[in-house]
Amino acid sequence: MRPMKKILIINGPNLQLLGLREPGIYGKLTLTDINSGLESIAKSLDVLTEFFQSNHEGAIVDKITAVWNEKFDGILINPAAYTHTSIAIYDALKAVNLPAVEVHISNISSRENFRHQSLTAPACIGFIAGFGAYGYELGLRALLKHLSNISNN
Repeated sequence: MRPMKKILIINGPNLQLLGLREPGIYGKLTLTDINSGLESIAKSLDVLTEFFQSNHEGAIVDKITAVWNEKFDGILINPAAYTHTSIAIYDALKAVNLPAVEVHISNISSRENFRHQSLTAPACIGFIAGFGAYGYELGLRALLKHLSNISNN
């Protein structure tokens, strides 16, 4: 029997406002809705998930660097606004050396110029943006596929 994978799902600042904040950009689903959907998908795939959301950069860094103690296999992260500013989150992702996938609900490349660059994506194995809340499922499945490929080699 193969060991169950454990994935940490991190959401950054203001994502607790999903469903209320700019629904034309971010949709009407709440973060709770997104997390519940991901948890259902993960269960069907025999995967454990843990969810974390913070508006504080340091708390996100602390959570990322705690993965060693908590034995995670990978990270699915939406750094939100920290995408464009946080070298600290980039450094934490690099330091833990776990596969991570960055997701964004909106297509950051089609928005304001300051949103076009992700400082955190280069620390990840992949980047998904512009597919709404479905991007989280795509990111989870891509991360699990990557982990499966690693364990099969």
